[in-house]
Amino acid sequence: MARGSVVTVPTIDPVAYLRGIPPFHALPAALFDEAARHLEVGVFPAGTQLGKVGGEPLEHLYVIRKGAVHIGRDGRTLQVLEEGEAFGFTSLITDQATLDVFVDEDLLAYRIPGEDFKKLLGDASFASHFAEQLSERLKASLELSPVDTFQPDLAMPVGQLLRGPPAWVEPGATVAEAATLMSAAGISSVLVRTEPPGIVTDRDFRNRVLAGGLGSDVPVTRVFSRPLRTVAAETPIYQVWSELLDARVHHLPVTRDGAIIGVLTSTDVLRSTAQGPVAVLRSVERLASRASLGGYSRRVTEMVAALLAGGLDPMPIAGLVARLNDALLRRLLHWAVEDLGAPPAPYAWIVFGSEGRMEQTLLTDQDNALVYADEGGAHRAWFQALADKVNGDLETAGFPRCPGGYMARSWHGTLGEWTQRFQGWTDVPTPQALLVASIFFDYRKVGGDLDLQVLEEVIAAAAHKPVFLRLLAKDAMAFRPPPLLLMRLRGASSTIDLKANGISPVVSLARRFALEAGSQARGTVGRLEAARRAGLLDEDALVTMTEAYRFLLGLRLRLQLHMTAAGKPVTNKVSLASLNAIERSRVKDSFRAIREWQDQAASQFHVDF
Repeated sequence: MARGSVVTVPTIDPVAYLRGIPPFHALPAALFDEAARHLEVGVFPAGTQLGKVGGEPLEHLYVIRKGAVHIGRDGRTLQVLEEGEAFGFTSLITDQATLDVFVDEDLLAYRIPGEDFKKLLGDASFASHFAEQLSERLKASLELSPVDTFQPDLAMPVGQLLRGPPAWVEPGATVAEAATLMSAAGISSVLVRTEPPGIVTDRDFRNRVLAGGLGSDVPVTRVFSRPLRTVAAETPIYQVWSELLDARVHHLPVTRDGAIIGVLTSTDVLRSTAQGPVAVLRSVERLASRASLGGYSRRVTEMVAALLAGGLDPMPIAGLVARLNDALLRRLLHWAVEDLGAPPAPYAWIVFGSEGRMEQTLLTDQDNALVYADEGGAHRAWFQALADKVNGDLETAGFPRCPGGYMARSWHGTLGEWTQRFQGWTDVPTPQALLVASIFFDYRKVGGDLDLQVLEEVIAAAAHKPVFLRLLAKDAMAFRPPPLLLMRLRGASSTIDLKANGISPVVSLARRFALEAGSQARGTVGRLEAARRAGLLDEDALVTMTEAYRFLLGLRLRLQLHMTAAGKPVTNKVSLASLNAIERSRVKDSFRAIREWQDQAASQFHVDF
């Protein structure tokens, strides 16, 4: 066998390829041959819109050979289509453009002209195949709100997604033998019977065999991965999303009672929930160029609406959005380094605000900064260019500029300079220092290799600076819920700000408690739990504040999704009259609990406000 040939994708003649997939495989020879004579090959870059609701109907049936498209309507994704799947038949059968068609990943498609497709419909089996798909697609494209219509079973155990038992090879198996087994079984990975077990995937063949110039006779143990990252069969789908995003893997062995019963792929999860985070992650990983960034915000909004409609709590939704934003950020950093050349020194790209706390849902203003090793001080122009490129790309992707200017293009410097800044804010807690500290102390590194432990040490030392802590507590109470007596359905107090009156007070005070507790937690709920463990917060306060925070986040998210769907500006303000009686009651209960907590904290920290 030729060197590396086992992992070379064979070139397939378009006609032969089409003949090998349903429903073309069952067509009578004469009927198929006539259509094949008019077969065309089309190539379309990512970002191309091939169809638009109300526009011109598509004139061809498209069969995907390589790439991906998504079909949607009213800003809602109905299906994500990949290799071997077809589209265009809805237009050809109805003679109307009822769906939007976007190319997510550079597309190579085989096209059959509409006249030939309609002749093929004369075959009953062929026509039945597309009639069934048309029925399902039309049913899914009814003009209903995505918040009301998308109801996936997010708690379904992932074991139900498995398509069969895993395939195994012995440790002495070669790459050729493993590839042959994968090809025969139509799978993209095999497990290796080592102790502990390992896994080898089609990506390993591409990245470690072909790219590494290795031969097909090398043992799989030279290119496999271990230990395995596994997931229990009972794990709900939404938790598996986090596993896939955190591990940055595309294959997860599934276990039951300690034994591996199958291997779950990202494609399995993608097909089960076309609007889930794995679908968005796939689109991020396969972004061909900056020209494709414009659709990111829309995809995230669709996903958030679908997950909220599916009953998922706003906190895990926010965590999934943060992981997707992290993946996008790493992609943008990769592009910037390709443009600028290798970094002259190690660096770290950090985010803060709701993104740093992993509590962002819809895309909001950028909050980021850039830290580089001290030797990078001699190369500030390079890091300025990096910041400018990434900030610009984030804006294209849907992250507006920060009105306060808290962006890497303005906030960058050496690790030594950042250390001095952090120390200065805690040593001399002026009002401006308190404001900046409350922003940057939520930082989280999402890109680069620079170790930021020294900054963690400065933050930890703040627990022993009573003046800073007292003033930070007072500053945390600058925003308060309005008195309940003023909350009326009519009048000047009929509108409330969910962020300023409820969310921000909890975030700020939780940060203050976590600092005294010496916790490195960034999330608000995690900080409240750390304060409880340190004895700074009792159990009742922990439960009450956690539930109030989750409720206000969820309410704000639902209302903002409706604003987006209606084409209105997204705001944190809401009219009490627009809420139902239960929502108004819960808002008042949450605000009452937050005011009582602030009053208790003021006494606890000896501050006036």
